[in-house]
Amino acid sequence: MDELHSLDPRRQELLEARTSVGTKGLTNNECSNHSFGSLGSLSDKESEVKFLFSVRGPKISDYFDVSIGLLPCVCWIHVKWQIFCLSAVRNFYFVTDLTVLKLAALESTKNLDLEKKEGRIDDLLRANCDLRRQIDEQQKLLEKYKERLNKCITMSKKLLIEKSNQEKQTCREKSMQDRLRLGHFTTVRHGASFTEQWTDGYAFQNLVKQQEWINQQREDIERQRKLLAKRKPPTSSSSQTPTTNSEPKQRKTKAVNGAETEYHEQEEIFKLRLGHLKKEEAEIQAELERLERVRNLHIRELKRINNEDSSQFKDHPTLNERYLLLHLLGRGGFSEVYKAFDLIEQRYAAVKIHQLNKNWREEKKENYHKHACREYRIHKELDHPRIVKLYDYFSLDTDTFCTVMEYCEGNDLDFYLKQHKLMSEKEARSIVMQIINALKYLNEIKPPIIHYDLKPGNILLVDGTACGEIKITDFGLSKIMDDDNYGVDGMDLTSQGAGTYWYLPPECFVVGKEPPKISNKVDVWSVGVIFFQCLYGRKVRGSWIVLK
Repeated sequence: MDELHSLDPRRQELLEARTSVGTKGLTNNECSNHSFGSLGSLSDKESEVKFLFSVRGPKISDYFDVSIGLLPCVCWIHVKWQIFCLSAVRNFYFVTDLTVLKLAALESTKNLDLEKKEGRIDDLLRANCDLRRQIDEQQKLLEKYKERLNKCITMSKKLLIEKSNQEKQTCREKSMQDRLRLGHFTTVRHGASFTEQWTDGYAFQNLVKQQEWINQQREDIERQRKLLAKRKPPTSSSSQTPTTNSEPKQRKTKAVNGAETEYHEQEEIFKLRLGHLKKEEAEIQAELERLERVRNLHIRELKRINNEDSSQFKDHPTLNERYLLLHLLGRGGFSEVYKAFDLIEQRYAAVKIHQLNKNWREEKKENYHKHACREYRIHKELDHPRIVKLYDYFSLDTDTFCTVMEYCEGNDLDFYLKQHKLMSEKEARSIVMQIINALKYLNEIKPPIIHYDLKPGNILLVDGTACGEIKITDFGLSKIMDDDNYGVDGMDLTSQGAGTYWYLPPECFVVGKEPPKISNKVDVWSVGVIFFQCLYGRKVRGSWIVLK
């Protein structure tokens, strides 16, 4: 037995091949059945072993051509093999009995785990169903809220359009009334062309008539004063002549004194009348200046209405499915600025619509678009309370694109100065302090930025007065002072000739072989010119020298 156990597995296979094929097959089948069959008693297995010994297969001589002398050896090996198989079967059933106990315990454990897992799966399925039901409910609720939101947006659009139409109608009615009072444009033919000529209204005509009447009264008074001066009586010292009769002398003295008194009375009346006329003339002049300011507003409104009526965006379109255009704020060379309402953020905004000329060459269109994109990239990164915020940028078609900016209710500083000429030192100082604060921010960010086009037209008064907040806008000509372009002496001015001449320093006009160098001092110069204009109501005289 020990020898059989010590045999190498390959040798065992060789012995198995030399034994009966039937015995081998039966033994294998039995082992296979015992490995995977049902559990039985040990007596049953012993009977199966007896059956194993009783079964004999074909003789070995049937498979091998051997001599008769080897038969005892083969029989001995066959007996040894049967003893080995019996021992193996007994050991197998002993091991199998131990494993079955473990398998039973393992099976019970697995069954418990399986029940727990099935219970957990059921719980998860129920939770999943609950979550799906909640998701469906939330989805329905979301759809309901979306529907409500769309209704609110639709109603908001409707109300905003109605309000805008009412404001437009009111502006046009007021404009028609002011046409008679302040004046209007009339078309006049000059040869083969037609030009628009301004005609004053009855308010200016009445003031002109009053001024003419005052001038006529002044001329009459001056003429009467000259005539009175010719009739001026002689003084008492010059009228004293030697006379012999005292009574006629007294009568003559009384007559002279009466004429002199009348002269002085009349002279005083003429002076009072001239003073009164001067006062009336001052009032007329003040009223004329006030009407001129109102007329400027009226002319501006007439131009705005005319531009709005000729615009293709006058019928309240919604751009980019978000911005509802309300009315036109202003119009430039190639752009229009509309007051709009952001339907998503629920706030007012200023939408600047850039329209390229369709007759331009593609190269010119590309340059204009590149310039606008550059302004957008610069302006988008700026975040300061004294700088107008840029919200969005999008294209409508190949020739039209839009920029969305912060909306300011008031006008710009240029319009304010045209209306009021100048302002107090405190108001001017407040405006300059806010501008300097914004310039400080532009020079502290990386890379620093030169605005290059600071002027009253690019300074917005938030509430339209000089005593409130201001915001800087229009970064179309701004320069980026990066390391590649900015050196110790400054950066090259590649856009010489651009900008507003009145507010640029002398170095921007230097003509030479190389472009002039500029720095952030350009904006400092512009602030000084703006400060001077706010205080004195006119531009710096040195600007004339620069222009020459």
